[in-house]
Amino acid sequence: MSDARETTIGSRIIVSVLGHDRVGIIAAVTNILAESNINILDISQTIIQEFFTMMLIADLGNSKIDLAELKAKLAKTGEELGLRIEAQHEDIFRYMHRI
Repeated sequence: MSDARETTIGSRIIVSVLGHDRVGIIAAVTNILAESNINILDISQTIIQEFFTMMLIADLGNSKIDLAELKAKLAKTGEELGLRIEAQHEDIFRYMHRI
């Protein structure tokens, strides 16, 4: 029997958020993920002076939407809040940020 907390191979995504700090940023992003049945595995956020930054790792494996649809939802919310919100598969993120 598999553990319900296990992630599906290849289903992990990285979501990054950057912009001016304001009330409701975390709620807006995490609500989209929750509504899409996407489990947050790890999250980190900080404010550097007035700039908000957040990165999270999530599991897209049980979601009914695909990454393209999720990216569109996050981008729309980002525009509404004046933020840059991006999502990409973990393997692409790792490839782009290798040294």
